[in-house]
Amino acid sequence: MLPLDESWMQRALALAEKGRGHVEPNPLVGAVIVRDGKNIGEGWHEKFGHAHAEVNAISQTGDSARGATLYVTLEPCCHHGKTPPCTDAVIRAGITRVVAALEDPFPQVAGQGAVLLRNAGIAVEFGVCANDARRQNAPYLKLLATGRPYVHAKWAMSLDGKIATKTGDSKWISNEASRRRVHAIRGCMDGILVGIGTALADDPLLTARPPGPRVACRIIVDSKTRLPVTSQLVRTAKELPTLIVTATKDEKPLSPLRAAGCEILTLPSRDDGKPDLFALFEELGRRRWTNVLVEGGSAIFGSLFDRDLVDEAHVFIGPRVIGAGRDAILGHGREAILQSAGWLTEAIENIDGDAYVRARRATGFIPVVCDGGPTPRG
Repeated sequence: MLPLDESWMQRALALAEKGRGHVEPNPLVGAVIVRDGKNIGEGWHEKFGHAHAEVNAISQTGDSARGATLYVTLEPCCHHGKTPPCTDAVIRAGITRVVAALEDPFPQVAGQGAVLLRNAGIAVEFGVCANDARRQNAPYLKLLATGRPYVHAKWAMSLDGKIATKTGDSKWISNEASRRRVHAIRGCMDGILVGIGTALADDPLLTARPPGPRVACRIIVDSKTRLPVTSQLVRTAKELPTLIVTATKDEKPLSPLRAAGCEILTLPSRDDGKPDLFALFEELGRRRWTNVLVEGGSAIFGSLFDRDLVDEAHVFIGPRVIGAGRDAILGHGREAILQSAGWLTEAIENIDGDAYVRARRATGFIPVVCDGGPTPRG
């Protein structure tokens, strides 16, 4: 590794981040081309189905890429997807060294891109800022490794861990700036999930306002099909994708929801008669969804955390003390403190007086190599 390799790779990672919400289920990828210590071209994968980062960077260089080094956050692809192989473009440009943060675990790449480049006389190195790159593309890596999307959980709570008063009042524990951040998060999701309790109590729209790069499907886990056709979710179902997840096969309550534009997904139930959330995430993975945001309520969170199905938590803590009230997470919980470990704090941010804590599972799925799955880098 050369002295400035990490610095150039950090620039590539920053460029890759610009694609979040636009490129999924493809990975986020950034690229920088350096010659004689100068950045002569850079780019990122900007939109699903469009040119990849390497091609966008090369397009800025003209003939000056010959003899240069390419820094890229993921191994250049070597297969025909929605675009031609990036390895062809790298070879044609005359680049002589490729530094990649990660090997691409997609089966049609998985080291084969590096082999093609080395066979063309190009030096290829892996591992610079690899941990940062794995973290950035955790949703892509999880979908490839497990066939399931990356699950985010979001809730707002008081200093004493309550999400509502004992009467159910919860508006607003977090401030307006925090709520704007939540809308920005929503705008990068493939799905936004709530339980029927939250849907009945809040009558939410579950949309990003203003709209983000993605339009998330609203998912309501409703085991007994109690969602009223007069709810905002049902009334807007013909304009915005809406998925009702249920365990019932009784067509009578389902027909009005279908007629209103809702999709119905009937799943096997667990011992408690509720739809199996693991089966739900497997189905969403088959649809090539990468990121799903769960917004409550307490029972849904309990089911997810009891089964270790949450990958990342977004917690907004307002400077309030509620006292007797509703806890953020129900379920069976842990019997010993040691069982509650296994999380890492990613960031703590002050948002106009609220604390925004972002944490992820430490014992994650984020692998160095994967066995493959349903999602190509297209």
